[in-house]
Amino acid sequence: MDNVEIRTFRASTMHEALALVRREMGPDAAILRTREVRARRWFGLLPGRPEIEVVASFGVNVPSRLPAETGTSSPSRRPPAEGGLSLEQPAPETRALILRAAHAGMEVQQKLENMEHMLRSLCRRAGSSGLYDWPEPLFRVYADLIDADLSEEDARELLERVRGESLRDRMDEPMLIKARLARILESELAATQPIRLTPGRCRVCALVGPTGVGKTTTIAKLAANFRLRENRRVGLITMDTYRIAAVEQLRTYADIIDLPMRVVSTPREMQEAVRSFETLDLVLIDTAGRSPKDDIKIRELRTLLTEAAADEIHLVLSSVAGTKALLQTLERFRTVRPTALILTKLDESPSFGGLLPVLRAAGLPLSYLTNGQNVPDDIETAQPARVARLILGMEGLVKEPHA
Repeated sequence: MDNVEIRTFRASTMHEALALVRREMGPDAAILRTREVRARRWFGLLPGRPEIEVVASFGVNVPSRLPAETGTSSPSRRPPAEGGLSLEQPAPETRALILRAAHAGMEVQQKLENMEHMLRSLCRRAGSSGLYDWPEPLFRVYADLIDADLSEEDARELLERVRGESLRDRMDEPMLIKARLARILESELAATQPIRLTPGRCRVCALVGPTGVGKTTTIAKLAANFRLRENRRVGLITMDTYRIAAVEQLRTYADIIDLPMRVVSTPREMQEAVRSFETLDLVLIDTAGRSPKDDIKIRELRTLLTEAAADEIHLVLSSVAGTKALLQTLERFRTVRPTALILTKLDESPSFGGLLPVLRAAGLPLSYLTNGQNVPDDIETAQPARVARLILGMEGLVKEPHA
């Protein structure tokens, strides 16, 4: 068994695959297995073209399945070995050993092929992006950033900034590189103060955004915290007359927390509702979810908020939405002139790297983060350092207390 050789060949057709076997291993090679496979592209995520895979052996006593070469006479049958066993028909225990060896060899071959494919893919990407001259720890951090869902462009841009700064002589420590990345990102992320109330003045704050991002639950969390923890006088206004369930949900929270609540659907009703709450410390406005594609509804929303004379307008975005959808939402809701961003459903998102281009494009500070459904808990004021670490995949989602 020392001379047993098992190899795997792939080609577009069976004829080409067998020709490869014959050329590389000779006409006496034995075919152990054939199957149709599909090559993988982009780190194994995308299917490629179908291929024929042939696993062949040389040096084992099994009959060759290769067709005889044209013009070549068939080899004479070998005489039986001692004991009456033909070399073309090995003993059962020998066949079992051969099959085990073939199976193990195919597994190793498959792993090697997968590693080769991944390395080739990385090298192609590195060659096109100038990564060949990066130190190995820097390239490892690059791979981690891609795994955290950052785009290749954002990952390269951040790491090139690190290379150009004071860590040029400390590129052998990935954790130090990541810490520097976090500080760089923290410096460009903006966070506003949470809602601040002034004694003797009513502050009006509205939450806007698409359907299903968690506006009503976030309103309830804010209202409960200001009323129960800070003992402030809070009023609720809802414009979400499209969904009866949303109105009833907010009314339930208002009854539990003991807050006054008004339902409005016209600009005049909005004026009257805000006027009736002018002696309170804070008025929170829950708006109906608007599709980013519905310009008419978004203009109606702007009209109602203008009548409310809102001091703050927080655009609520779901962290589980895709980057493209978030950018589209951001662009369409600019017409209502938001003053801050709230990120919700952090507990449902596996990674946060896709938020970076959104936060950069927004030009707006973050105000709050929400990470669950519990009222009044599962809400925290946004801190640039924490958001930076989440984006870079440097920490799991640990719930911070509301501040």
